[in-house]
Amino acid sequence: MGRPHRGWMLLLLWVLAVSVLLDGRRVRQPKCPTGCTCTKDNALCDNVRSVPLSFPSEVVSLSFVKSGFNEITRGSFAHTPALQLLFIENNKIESISPHAFRGLKTLLHLSLAYNNLETLPKDVFKGMDALTKVDLRGNNLVCDCMLKWLVEWMHHTNATLDEIYCSDSSIHHEKKLNDLLPHSFDCITTEFASYQSMKFESISVESFTFDEEQYVVFAQPFAGTCSFLEWDHVEMTFRSHDTIQSTSTVVCKPMVIDNHLFVIVAQLFGGSHIYKRDTSANKFIKIQDIDILKIRKPNDIETFVIDGESFFVIADSSKAGTTTVYKWNGNGFYSHQSLHPWFRDTDVEYLEIAKKPHLILSSSSQRPVVYQWNRGQKQFVRRTDIPDMEDVFSVKHFQIKGDLFICLTRFIGDSKVMRWDGAMFKEVQTFPSRGSMVFQPVSIGNWQYAILGSDYSLTQVYQWETKRGQFVSSQELNIQAPRAFSVVSIDNREFLLASSFKGKTQIYEHLMIDLSD
Repeated sequence: MGRPHRGWMLLLLWVLAVSVLLDGRRVRQPKCPTGCTCTKDNALCDNVRSVPLSFPSEVVSLSFVKSGFNEITRGSFAHTPALQLLFIENNKIESISPHAFRGLKTLLHLSLAYNNLETLPKDVFKGMDALTKVDLRGNNLVCDCMLKWLVEWMHHTNATLDEIYCSDSSIHHEKKLNDLLPHSFDCITTEFASYQSMKFESISVESFTFDEEQYVVFAQPFAGTCSFLEWDHVEMTFRSHDTIQSTSTVVCKPMVIDNHLFVIVAQLFGGSHIYKRDTSANKFIKIQDIDILKIRKPNDIETFVIDGESFFVIADSSKAGTTTVYKWNGNGFYSHQSLHPWFRDTDVEYLEIAKKPHLILSSSSQRPVVYQWNRGQKQFVRRTDIPDMEDVFSVKHFQIKGDLFICLTRFIGDSKVMRWDGAMFKEVQTFPSRGSMVFQPVSIGNWQYAILGSDYSLTQVYQWETKRGQFVSSQELNIQAPRAFSVVSIDNREFLLASSFKGKTQIYEHLMIDLSD
């Protein structure tokens, strides 16, 4: 009888030990949080200061009323992945983390109705593929680029949304968010970002293509050189390529004729010259001098082609010089026509008006003069001048949807934008421009800019706004005494080159920014 009794005792001890072990391993079920009322599968939280970390596992429906928090933070429901219904209504929620609802893969219904939400972060519903209903009514949603993603999501999700009206502060105010399309939002903006600073001053800049490569040339008056730069495709910077030594250089104008590169080098002293690129020797060779009696103080050069013939024109700003047109004859350039003697021209612009070649000469002594090419005489003849525009330093043209415009620069007084109306240039817009010596239109893709430089203030970048039919202020650039701008496209990137007469020459990259990201 002793041994069986002892056996029963051992068995009982073993059973007790296993029970204790199993009881230790048993996971304790979370209790209903303070401030919440829980039933079998539902929890209602009233006036809680934050989202509780856990709920009983059987809870699949969760509601918040009169909450003491105004933000739903990251991972707020990470410990309740089995939720199917979530109501955060009539609270004062102002912001939500992009990761607030991560892990709620089984959630079917989400209501954020009647809160103080003005926007929602992109991808806030990411991973919530089971959603069938989202309620955003009663908020103050601003229908701008920050909500473009929501419109895109609405057109791709299986979930339904009640009608939501855009707030009064939206560009789409009084419209239904549900009726908007992704293209209803204009979310692409641009800026010129500082990219590279060169260690030299310059007075002019030109970009050009030769032998299928892109180059840039700066005129450096103090160093007396034409400095050529090329793009380093490995280092992704502009580097020195070649130079032409000169004296008091004001313009280095490249010109490609029959796959030959010529550079017209305008100098204030010692005459001006024409160089040709010797590809076999890989250097520039001077091939011609320009008549010093006609070109005494060059200020600007324009190149152009009319009926297959190549020309360039030099604006002379001296009292005794003459603005002169030169023509290529197959062996060299010769004087083709003298224009506008004794008027101290500061700028010349070639353009086509009604498909006919024209020149506009700016002068410090009279209003800008418009010349038209006479095909019978093969010369330019005076057509008209631009009224009420004395003391114009330079004129540059641009086109928008077939309309011809010009930017007129004035050092004293207002610079202006004018539009050709079929008979005359008429004023479109005026810009305060004390100290300006460049008002340069710049076109990059579908973007049209006008850049107004100044010796006394920051350079102003204006962007054309189609709806207004005018330029609007876009950006300010810090360039000391800018004199010229040019654009070059390389490796699917666009760069703005800015010459600086009193500081470092600057290079900016044109960047497109998506405000909906």
